[in-house]
Amino acid sequence: MKKFFSLLLALCLVLSLSAVAFADGGIAPEDLKIGMVCIGDNNSGYDIAHITGLEEAMEAVGVPAENVTYKYNIGEDETAADACYDLAEGGCQIIFTDSYGHQSYTQQVASEYPDIQFVAMTGDLAALSGLDNLSNAFNHTFESRYVSGVVAGMKLAELIAGDELSEENFDADGNVKIGYVGAYPYAEVVSGYTAFFLGIRSVVENVVMSVRYTNSWFDITGEAEAANALMADGCVMIGQHADSTGAPSAVQAYHEAGHTVFCVGYNISMIEVAPDVALTSAGNDWSVYYTFALQSMLDGEKLPHDWSAGYSEDANFIFPLNESIVAEGTAEKVAEVEAAIADGSLQVFDCSTFTVGGEHPTSFLALDVDGDFNGDEGEAIRDGIFYESDPELRSAPYFSLRIDGITELS
Repeated sequence: MKKFFSLLLALCLVLSLSAVAFADGGIAPEDLKIGMVCIGDNNSGYDIAHITGLEEAMEAVGVPAENVTYKYNIGEDETAADACYDLAEGGCQIIFTDSYGHQSYTQQVASEYPDIQFVAMTGDLAALSGLDNLSNAFNHTFESRYVSGVVAGMKLAELIAGDELSEENFDADGNVKIGYVGAYPYAEVVSGYTAFFLGIRSVVENVVMSVRYTNSWFDITGEAEAANALMADGCVMIGQHADSTGAPSAVQAYHEAGHTVFCVGYNISMIEVAPDVALTSAGNDWSVYYTFALQSMLDGEKLPHDWSAGYSEDANFIFPLNESIVAEGTAEKVAEVEAAIADGSLQVFDCSTFTVGGEHPTSFLALDVDGDFNGDEGEAIRDGIFYESDPELRSAPYFSLRIDGITELS
């Protein structure tokens, strides 16, 4: 009996070493086990986008659908670490977490499991962590924000030309009022709403924007209340960086009460919940990164600390236009702008198109290396262009400039 167990132990050791050796050179698709930690579930547009992206990537590279384990509704607290530990102990070779607040807990677990690849989506600490098995990734959401702003700008131009706006829709200087429902005053949100504003202003110059924060990524009631406050102040267009349908639903109700108002959503099409007011939504095709990450695992290639991409890699898009209400010529204008962003001839954050305190910015250090929330190195502005989410700096947004024309409200 002892001889039997000795032989069994030896066999297990051989198999174990073989598995490690095989992993060093790649993994067969049927053997790749994946874990994903989600801040929400299928009721959140943000999580749906990530879940769908991962599922499409698995299909693309041949990993069986049953090889992924999801952890839903995981908060940005110790439960994130618990979820990562559970997935690591369950045999996952690559583990994704989808929210910024998961990052520190992901890093904690990654430091204890050096043979498992961890990816903190939307994070910003991988390159500074000293860990070879921790990565960050982010799409150029600011690009699709800009394009969705162009759609909104086309509609505003139509409303202005048709004399459809009322006095309450203008400020004292004759600028059209627009609003934005944001989750938190983080660079990710600031980058997005600034790009949205600049997209609108590329069509209609005389606009000002107010931003209201909900201090939550997903708060249907809070997002609706923020939208209502903005519309009560005369905002005729509402954008959003929040994960629910709260804001578009509120805009639809305000429209049904007899007001002229429209909106642009995020992550999912909002046309179903706001058929008379939702123009389009800004979107991310997360399958582009997930396909890259999974294929790298299968090929035995190390993931970079930072990865980011946009229209040039088909990682960004806007959802189908609400053809019944968008302005005439919008589809053609969108195609033109998307092509220009993809080939680099249009830069979203061209510093000549905006000012900060009346001046065009000329320098911005993107990287905070000492933890004081101020940039210490990594020049983001080069030749008059603010290069957002440059993977040579970091993949997560760092555009935190408050440009003229936008006001943040409590």
